[in-house]
Amino acid sequence: MVTDPARHDPLQQAIEPFPLVILPEPSRVFLDRAKRLSALAEGHPLADWLSFLCRLTEAQHRLLREYPGLSNPDKVAVAPAPGHHEPPILASSGPRDPAWQQALAGLANELAPHAPTLSQRTLDRLKTMDGPALEILADRVLRLERDGPDTDAFPFIAAALQVHWTALAGRLDRTQLSPGDAPGACPCCGFSPMAAVVRARGRAARLRYLHCALCNAEWHLVRATCSACTDAESIAYYHVEGSDGSVRAEACDACRTYLKIVSQEKSPGADPVADDLATLALDLLVEGEGYKRMSPNLLFPRKSDIGPRKNHRGG
Repeated sequence: MVTDPARHDPLQQAIEPFPLVILPEPSRVFLDRAKRLSALAEGHPLADWLSFLCRLTEAQHRLLREYPGLSNPDKVAVAPAPGHHEPPILASSGPRDPAWQQALAGLANELAPHAPTLSQRTLDRLKTMDGPALEILADRVLRLERDGPDTDAFPFIAAALQVHWTALAGRLDRTQLSPGDAPGACPCCGFSPMAAVVRARGRAARLRYLHCALCNAEWHLVRATCSACTDAESIAYYHVEGSDGSVRAEACDACRTYLKIVSQEKSPGADPVADDLATLALDLLVEGEGYKRMSPNLLFPRKSDIGPRKNHRGG
């Protein structure tokens, strides 16, 4: 169902200051997400899959809490040229700290006994891979290469990389960060946003933030603005009929892309990653209208990996 085109966000001109960048809280980001996934799984058609992702996210929380010390990311940052913002923990730069592979091993050990049969085989295969092979898979994940061999391993590789980059992002100095010229790039790591969230509390209340798929940082973008092409004149919103409207798709007719927006005003416990994964029917609806998703959720496997789904517009 499509709603009326949105208007410009009047809060952009608010007098009270608000944070341009919100860094992840390492002690809570994965824990809160796991709780949300657990709640969303109840009565959901994909309950088993969401429950497994809840267990994966709980493992991410434990691994992040015990993550090894890393070099201070602030010291890695290079002074930006005028008008240019270089992300201090750039995902595309290398080499990566091999600590992420330890996170992957921890995930595999924790998840294997509880995983579905196919996922067990994938996790067992990951345990046998050497470091260089794992780095090649990590490169493919970060380049968003969704085709080719070993794509069944991508969600697990991505989960380990998320632990690594969240650990780095959590140690940055927020006051030294600001959104760059391209809203579709995280100011911390340069990665793509996988959804947006409208916050409900504090100085960020009622403001829209893009949520990084990799490091879990968030950065402000005025509402009714396409995060892919910055167009503000061709925006419309879609939602699934019968839903509470807490998750909508912001679709741009200028570039034909869309991004989901999760409202914590309508659903206080909403999490952009968890609620995105639980609303696949909305993806089907918007893609059926000819829009292409701006960037994927890194924990989302190939559609065939979670079973067939009927293409429909209902709830």
